[in-house]
Amino acid sequence: MKTKLSCLLFGALIFFFSLQRSHAQGNYEIQVYGSETEPPKSLMVELHSNFTADGQRLIINGVTPTYRAEHETVELTEGVNNWSEVGFYFFNDIQEETGAQWVGSHIRPRVRAPDNWHWPVGASLSAEIGYQRALFYQDTWTLELRPIIDRQTTHWYWAINPALDRTFHGPDVKLGLDFSPAAKLSYSFTPKVAGGIEYYADYGRITDIASLHDQQQQIFLATDLDLDPKWEVNFGVGIGPTAATDHWIIKGILGRHFDWGHRKK
Repeated sequence: MKTKLSCLLFGALIFFFSLQRSHAQGNYEIQVYGSETEPPKSLMVELHSNFTADGQRLIINGVTPTYRAEHETVELTEGVNNWSEVGFYFFNDIQEETGAQWVGSHIRPRVRAPDNWHWPVGASLSAEIGYQRALFYQDTWTLELRPIIDRQTTHWYWAINPALDRTFHGPDVKLGLDFSPAAKLSYSFTPKVAGGIEYYADYGRITDIASLHDQQQQIFLATDLDLDPKWEVNFGVGIGPTAATDHWIIKGILGRHFDWGHRKK
């Protein structure tokens, strides 16, 4: 199995670097990924909601403003086997002037290091590819490769997502690799409540990092609730300290696990 997974990881890397920048996650699905994959014969249904209280107010290059925009993203993740899954996203935008509109859809296969490798950290790799309408984002076809490393101790949890993006249809095709890291640090105050910090950024072209003024950076104070094994709850408030970033965003994630058959715990 180890040889098979290594080949899959290597193949994904070759495929990724053969393409051309994206923002696959953007402000539609604001989440730092953990390394775990969905178990086989199970489905995770998530609703990602966020509201931009203070953001871009102007139409720039034909792209809709984000000020007071509500984003609703439906994510469906199906477990394939004990070390892989595939996810589907449906992005939606709701604004007073334009009403509710479909933004785009992505598919995201992901593989992880199996438990029997006994690594000291969790590790997985996702490749997210999809389309978004030019009305909401100039680059219409994009790909993201997201390595994921995390670790859970008794009270502390941390995760790092050093994502790389490319565009293969849109004005940013020639810019090459874009570096968009994300990270999370949280502390479990009780068995059911954890709180911490989430960080999201877009530093621009990996070979020519943008100035701080042009970088996108967001810092969220977030809470995770473990009310029931079948449910996932996350909510937070974020601030964007740089000029190129939406300044205030409120976000929430509500997820529910569904099992399609008996499986080993």
